[in-house]
Amino acid sequence: PPGFVESSCRSRIFWMKLNKLFLQGKFFQLEIYDPYAGPVLLDEKLASRCGYVLSEDVWGNPIFRASVLGCHVANEADELFSLTVNIKVSSFSSMRAAVTYTYPMYCSYPSWASREIVCEENYMEVSVKTDVPAVSNDYTVAWMSALPETQNVAYQQWQLMFVSPSGRKRITVSDAVKLGYSFNNTLSRVYLRAPYHSNESDISVVSGVNMNMVTSTSMYRQRWLLLLIDTTVSCPVDGISFTDTTLTWTVPSVIPTLVVQESTFLSKNIVMGVDDQVIVNPEEKNYLVEHNKTHVRVTIPVGAEGGKLKSSVSGGVYGVIYSINLFLEHTWTDAGWQTTKYTVIKSITTPFMPQIPTVINNTVPEERLFNVAFGHFLPDVSLVAIAIGNVPFTPREAQYHGLKVYETLFSNRTKGFILEVSFDDPYVLKEYVNRNETKYTLLVNYTLSMGAEMTLYYHAAEVECVIADIELPEAAGYCDEENLYLTLPTFGLHQYWDLYLGNTLLNRHVALTNGYLAATNSTHLILQIPLFAVGVTYEEVSFQKIRARFDVVLRKVRTMETLQMFSVSCRFNSSEFIICHPDGTVMISAKMKTVPAIDMSKTKLRDSSCKPREYNEAHAFFKFHVTTCGTSVRFEGDHIIYENEISYEKETLPAQSTPSITRDPDYRLTVLCYYQAKETLMLGAFVSDSATSPPFGSGTVAPRSNTAAYRRVRQALNVVSRVSKDESFMEFYEPNAAILKRSLEPVFLEVELKDESPSVELYLENCWVTRSLDFNSTSRWNITVDG
Repeated sequence: PPGFVESSCRSRIFWMKLNKLFLQGKFFQLEIYDPYAGPVLLDEKLASRCGYVLSEDVWGNPIFRASVLGCHVANEADELFSLTVNIKVSSFSSMRAAVTYTYPMYCSYPSWASREIVCEENYMEVSVKTDVPAVSNDYTVAWMSALPETQNVAYQQWQLMFVSPSGRKRITVSDAVKLGYSFNNTLSRVYLRAPYHSNESDISVVSGVNMNMVTSTSMYRQRWLLLLIDTTVSCPVDGISFTDTTLTWTVPSVIPTLVVQESTFLSKNIVMGVDDQVIVNPEEKNYLVEHNKTHVRVTIPVGAEGGKLKSSVSGGVYGVIYSINLFLEHTWTDAGWQTTKYTVIKSITTPFMPQIPTVINNTVPEERLFNVAFGHFLPDVSLVAIAIGNVPFTPREAQYHGLKVYETLFSNRTKGFILEVSFDDPYVLKEYVNRNETKYTLLVNYTLSMGAEMTLYYHAAEVECVIADIELPEAAGYCDEENLYLTLPTFGLHQYWDLYLGNTLLNRHVALTNGYLAATNSTHLILQIPLFAVGVTYEEVSFQKIRARFDVVLRKVRTMETLQMFSVSCRFNSSEFIICHPDGTVMISAKMKTVPAIDMSKTKLRDSSCKPREYNEAHAFFKFHVTTCGTSVRFEGDHIIYENEISYEKETLPAQSTPSITRDPDYRLTVLCYYQAKETLMLGAFVSDSATSPPFGSGTVAPRSNTAAYRRVRQALNVVSRVSKDESFMEFYEPNAAILKRSLEPVFLEVELKDESPSVELYLENCWVTRSLDFNSTSRWNITVDG
């Protein structure tokens, strides 16, 4: 079919290329047509013996090359050559039902050099003219050593003499064929074709390059004619070196076994080519050809035109392999030979070169769209699948999901894959960070298909973008006559942040327990806090006036970092209240509820010396500590209850005998303060544990009459501590005196409970030293811990 076969004649080589597109999914064989015996199937053994090569170019197209001196080539006067090839194509590996295409090739090559050497991939070939000059005195020792053997050469028969390190071997042409050699003569030439690494060959090093060499003499005797022809051939078997960016091919300039007198060597011409094309100006393709007395060196940049980069995967690592098919023709003269044309054909492939794919984050935060470029890849790479998070998509499924996946070309002839994903995609990870920012994380797993083999390659990438797209809530506060109110947006609540009351999470249970009322609508949370509820801070308390504040803290859900504090503060007019402070201070505003009215200035606590701080006709304001004014204490469950009462001393009229006469009514008001039982009373000061106790105690007001049942009155605990000067505990330091102690010097401390009640016991739990009178000072040195 048209376009299936292309052929050319380069120098003395037939070149034929088959288009791989016509062979996809099929099998093929080549047959060489023998004019006398018919078609002969081409195999490796026949190829190396007869001067044929079957390989591929870098693009995967089958390539067939044949020497014009091949076994089945028709030769017309050593100038015109023809070869017919049958191409058999079948859909079956058994080649049944094959279609045969017959393709003749022609080549004209009239300008032979005196000696021509071809170094092919699978054979070495030397051909020489038979009209060589007469034997001179400059023959080498190896040449002269062959002369005695010629006496035994049969008449009218060619024989071959091989010289190797193991000795000399003389064999007939038919025996040489059995060893893989091919020898024949044409009208004007004799040629020898030898396989690499035969038993008769030898390896020598010439200018750092390993050469495979077959030293041979062809002998012919007919009556008075004795013909000796040097058919020695030597070809390089390595000479390839690589860097990350170049490959270098080195061939020796002067090969001693091929040049009789090196002093007469003269290089005439050097030609390089790619495939079957001569490169006239190598520098235009960035090739470098260097020639000196010892070497011909060709340097090719990796990826240069004429070769092919191929994607590959090795051990899960992506990389490339570069291949190029080169040939080199070196023509020289020397005294032994008029002209030698030396041709080397070399297919070069670099080792696997790892490449690190790059992930380029082109995301524009303002567009809220990830834009990720993944490259750089050769054209033989395709995207098979892409996973966002752990969810895989084919490219078609990705488009349906709303992702954009498309290819892009880069300036260096590579390509990449662009992925666009919205920040709001459900498979994008979102994390609240800093104060008002969101970190969006895109986890991508690419699955790529590499090369014609379609090897799968996997690559994971992580792309992040942090933008300030969260607005911190702003709270509003107000009050009515009995409550404080705090209103704030519900957006982000419990998702990004939580509300805390001190160190306690303010949830529905805490709100209900503390007596708060929480209500939400579509946008806001409204919190109602009664004036005397737990958590209210009383900034200022005076006669019938209270300035109260309620604080909540906004903290991150995950890190507990404090972002903001919301406070609402109001002034209240209150005629009756009791406030129990955490330090044991109690403030009471008592209202007169007697008929007739009493003089509030004459009211008192249990200790008659504790009088009201302020008063008017209807109210009295008291302020005292739970350890003073006759305050008693009792335990109920998990609470300590401090109790006192406000009373009024009646004024009696003088009388001669009982009963006495008074015009004042009874007035008694019982005051109770509740604290958690795990609190500690130290030297008359109430110390609270902020982590476990509410910010303030809770108080109740209960009026009592003088007809109440008998009450057992307890005095407040009286605890005294002193520091003794020595272990005798006989002499003590004065209170508030500065005491200087060296490190590790003992301190003798005495704590005494001055309470005679048999139901009260003293347990010393914790004892510490601070720099100030504040028990909660952060500079603290423990003396005893947990008793």
